Amino acid sequence: MATATTEKVSGANDFLGTGRRKTSVARVRVRPGSGNITINRRPLEEFFKIEQHRNTVLAPLQLLEKQGELDVVIRVNGGGITGQAGACMLGIARALKTMDEACEHALREAGYLTRDSRMKERKKYGLHGARRGTQFSKR
Repeated sequence: MATATTEKVSGANDFLGTGRRKTSVARVRVRPGSGNITINRRPLEEFFKIEQHRNTVLAPLQLLEKQGELDVVIRVNGGGITGQAGACMLGIARALKTMDEACEHALREAGYLTRDSRMKERKKYGLHGARRGTQFSKR
């Protein structure tokens, strides 16, 4: 069986995609339908209350003009709300790529298939944080 990041489920019209951003992981399922988007069994507007996050999630669908044609079911966990929105966006873009290989170029040009690799830097020993050192004392 192929990896879980992008595979077509046998016997169903579901297309899967996995998106990650910081410590958030989104498992996305896209299927033909009426345009319903649910995240953790809640509607998009209820889960992402800030419009910027909703626009981030919907960006790949708006680019391909498939917003009212597809149902999207997302399970997301970990991280904060912005990281979860970015993970959902990447997962949707990957699922759309598996659904239609022809749209990969448009998604890649817009930057929706690129994983944002920025992560929190780890704390180092001898320091108070990742980079902050101890306070200098003159006396």
